[in-house]
Amino acid sequence: VQLQASGGGVVQAGDSLTLSCAASGRTLSGYTMSWFRQAPGKEREFVSAIRWSSGITRMADSLKDRFTIYRDKDRNTMSLQMSSLRPEDTAVYFCALGPDRVWTSWRTTAASGNYYSWGQGTQVTVSS
Repeated sequence: VQLQASGGGVVQAGDSLTLSCAASGRTLSGYTMSWFRQAPGKEREFVSAIRWSSGITRMADSLKDRFTIYRDKDRNTMSLQMSSLRPEDTAVYFCALGPDRVWTSWRTTAASGNYYSWGQGTQVTVSS
């Protein structure tokens, strides 16, 4: 499967931005798609996940009030709607694909090593 992330850019604090990740090459039933991000000098961190078949989601607690994840099954596309962006949201955002067993626990969902396909990343820069 190939993942293509898009939608990043340079915005000001308080702005909104929507990232998208298009998947091609296979059906996504039985899989989970997630967003991770990596800021300069920091480790990659979990942002959110969506179980493709059911649409159930998980979101990092610190982002629940500002970010929303959703998917378009017809277009095989996952999106991350981000609002009230802050400078600390500046990072490269990656989409990833993993098996549904990542839903075993929060820890397994958030562990980047459980995902085996990754998009190329899209840069989000939030200026103050």
